[in-house]
Amino acid sequence: MAERSTAAVDVADNSGEKSLTAKADQADQSTADGVAQKRERDTEHNEAQGSGGTEGPGRKASPPELHSGHKLARRYRLEDCVTRLDGFSSWRAVDEKLRRAVGVHVLPADHTRARAVLAAARSSALLGDPRFVQVLDAVEENDLVYVVHEWLPDATELTTLLSAGPLEPHDAYQMVSQLSSAMAAAHREGLAHLRLNPNAVLRTSTGQWRIRGLAVNAALRGIVSDTPQRADTEAIGALLYAALTQRWPYENDAHGLSGLPKDIGLIPPDQVRAGVHRGLSELAMRALANDGATASRHESPCTTPEELVKAVGEMPRIRPPEPAFTAPPEYQRTTYQQGTYGRTTPHPGVTQPVPTPPPPLQSRTGKALKWAVSALLIAALGLGSWQLADALMDQGSEPKTPAPSPAAVGDEKPAAPKKLTIQGAVEYYPDGSPQDADGVANTYDEDSTSYWRTKSYFEGPELAPFKQGVGIMYDLGADEDVSSASISLRHTGDHTTLTMYAADELSSSAPLESMTKIATAEATGPVAKLQSKKPVKTRYVLIWLTAAPYAEGDQFSGSGYKQAITDVSFFGTSR
Repeated sequence: MAERSTAAVDVADNSGEKSLTAKADQADQSTADGVAQKRERDTEHNEAQGSGGTEGPGRKASPPELHSGHKLARRYRLEDCVTRLDGFSSWRAVDEKLRRAVGVHVLPADHTRARAVLAAARSSALLGDPRFVQVLDAVEENDLVYVVHEWLPDATELTTLLSAGPLEPHDAYQMVSQLSSAMAAAHREGLAHLRLNPNAVLRTSTGQWRIRGLAVNAALRGIVSDTPQRADTEAIGALLYAALTQRWPYENDAHGLSGLPKDIGLIPPDQVRAGVHRGLSELAMRALANDGATASRHESPCTTPEELVKAVGEMPRIRPPEPAFTAPPEYQRTTYQQGTYGRTTPHPGVTQPVPTPPPPLQSRTGKALKWAVSALLIAALGLGSWQLADALMDQGSEPKTPAPSPAAVGDEKPAAPKKLTIQGAVEYYPDGSPQDADGVANTYDEDSTSYWRTKSYFEGPELAPFKQGVGIMYDLGADEDVSSASISLRHTGDHTTLTMYAADELSSSAPLESMTKIATAEATGPVAKLQSKKPVKTRYVLIWLTAAPYAEGDQFSGSGYKQAITDVSFFGTSR
């Protein structure tokens, strides 16, 4: 789920060199690029036919003499070369400063495309949208130009996913939804991709779809287009077509996929493969802008990513498939339980009645023992009754002593929970992206009409992986035994997930791992109740929101998954 507003990446000069450093040192240390691009040499011609772009001339400069172990900027150590093409090379490298894997594109500084590559890298870095593989550095140094980007070890190329078969309808829906919204955001900033293909689309282990090579991949190959929005929209349509059919929607084979049969033209995906989702099939055709097919179905073509986003939003949402339930094996009686232990088991399927055991025989010795036990019981009852009567008579002749009260034996009655006073609060945003920092005080001003709000997100209800969570940290003024909290919410619907933590300090960026979890709750109504199993002594309390319902747009933000908190109350007891 991506935020509608994205923060720009800071740009800094590196000792007079032409260098750009996106907020790499504060970014997630685990991100990196996907799988290598070794298949691209064989598919250059095929992609040009369907991309709407043309490849500009480039000087066939000799690639720099680089090898495994070579170090750039005394920081990036090259490991494996994954592409060597047309005067540039791409590498998997290690950022020795941050101790993480990165990807690096390298080309000579006098290459005819070097200026365009640097400009594209800087523009892509400034976008800062987490749906794209981020550019971390763009440097000209020692007659070399190199662009450093994330390396995603947990991500899988769409090419690899399709080698196993077409995607499920829900996965294809998520892919086209996320790709179209990401490219719409890029085009609003004047950025185009022009090389969207299965090698440039990655799915992470969390199910998030990410795009690599925004603007940079086209600049490396000199690809330009007079209609960039049309080209990227058609490319998304081709990706959806391939995801539904496991076929490339052109005559030539490409990206490990077979092309369509020659001389039949572009036919809808649901005519290529049985069982294709009808709505997604029509969406792919609208993006590919086959006017004959779309006209027959009374649907207009989509020529921009924004139009594609709108078309996806008008579709009924495709739910994920229900998890398969495997019934447990039928219970079978053992031979011992069937009463046949030590005997031959009957043929399977033959039902035999279970014989009823005869009643036990009682001998004379057993009867005598029964009478003896009965006599002893009668004697014991008589003796006990006499002793009880004697004790009651003795007690009646003595003054009664009052029973000790619970306080006399040290038992303390637990105090009733009291409402705790909030002395102050700050918004908690460890990723450096606040939501509504000025609205924090509205959550404890005793005014139910004022509130603190989150931004709107495209996917949900869970905010992850684009946003791990949002929250507010409160100061109670002194250590208190916090036992519960009441959170009044502005939006209802899908569940809102809230967690309460005890913190050591009032901070907007303290690590969540350093805090103690007090309680978690999921709410679908206007009020969320968080109750701990036992009070936790703390002065600082964090309310952490990780899932939000879908809500329509208002004067502050557009429609999406979002939440607003109107009032917060904490309760506790004194020890």
